Amino acid sequence: MTKGRILSIESMGLVDGPGIRTVIFFQGCALRCLFCHNPDSWDMQSGKIVTSNELIQKILRFRPYFERSGGGVTFSGGEPLLQPDFLIDMLRQCKQNNIHTCLDTAGVGVGRYDEILPLCDLVLYDVKATDEEAYKKMCSIDFGKTSEFVKALQTHKPATIIRQVVVPGISDSDEYMTKLKTYIEKNLPFAEGVELLPYHRLGEHKYAKLGIKPPLGDIEAMNKEKTDELWRRFFKDFTKGEGRI
Repeated sequence: MTKGRILSIESMGLVDGPGIRTVIFFQGCALRCLFCHNPDSWDMQSGKIVTSNELIQKILRFRPYFERSGGGVTFSGGEPLLQPDFLIDMLRQCKQNNIHTCLDTAGVGVGRYDEILPLCDLVLYDVKATDEEAYKKMCSIDFGKTSEFVKALQTHKPATIIRQVVVPGISDSDEYMTKLKTYIEKNLPFAEGVELLPYHRLGEHKYAKLGIKPPLGDIEAMNKEKTDELWRRFFKDFTKGEGRI
């Protein structure tokens, strides 16, 4: 039995993997992405401490809701990879109970990927930027950490969906989409699909509560119709699975 820190639990998640999901939001993240909508997840010393046994029992109580839809459990964040002992324990317990497991990650953890990835039925890999300079500007850390995770993905080749938040004036151009497609084809050609997620401003109240100015300031939310059109133009034919989940 291990202990971990979690931010919150969503019992009826509909956008973080197939079917209805119980989504476990881990506490702690090393990135400071300009478009982050969960700044309350950054601090590794915050959150609620729970044991793996406590958490699996809660998940099992939700099971009737997600099982009928072909759903399961998604471990999100924050960044789950920063708590590898707890994550591995939870993934193993889910597998022992025949629960579909999904990892939603930016790929910036502390290792043990060779143990983690074989326990994941699906990985949602969040691409922040496609080159060193843009990544540093977007996330405030170097590209190398997430590149290590990509190498592990290349080795294990789990079922993978690529995710990209589309921000007006930053990642909504044809030029950026071409770079993203090239990056995926070169590094993650086994991916089953790509999701483009329109930037929104729903987390601004969290910044206000923490006394932090939102990094993107007054940039408007991304138009969903334009986001869908970019997906159709650049990634509809790329997908090997059903595409957008």
